[in-house]
Amino acid sequence: MIVGKHIIAELYGVPKELISNEKAVREIVEDVVKRAGLTKVGSVYKQFNPHGVTGIVLIAESHVSIHTWPEYELVNLDVFTCGDTGKVDEAFELFLKRFKPKSYRHYILDRG
Repeated sequence: MIVGKHIIAELYGVPKELISNEKAVREIVEDVVKRAGLTKVGSVYKQFNPHGVTGIVLIAESHVSIHTWPEYELVNLDVFTCGDTGKVDEAFELFLKRFKPKSYRHYILDRG
């Protein structure tokens, strides 16, 4: 039985200005969660010094998490949902459009 879909991704060549500070990362993540139709329960973000951000959004369907390394132009991203698995695909596509990576690799796991 499959209860959810989990996309684990590494985005390479992401513009540093998109991932260096908490405000920019939060705006992108929160917008994607909303546009993908996910149900936000709460979120927490941490700004690192001198740069880099970690964020986790708890959604009713599961979670979205992000870790950025601007010095490497790298984003590690998890999107996990149960229920309507089309929403995880939509969220991932929106993240690709917003972060504009030069390349990426991702893994799709059926959970359950």
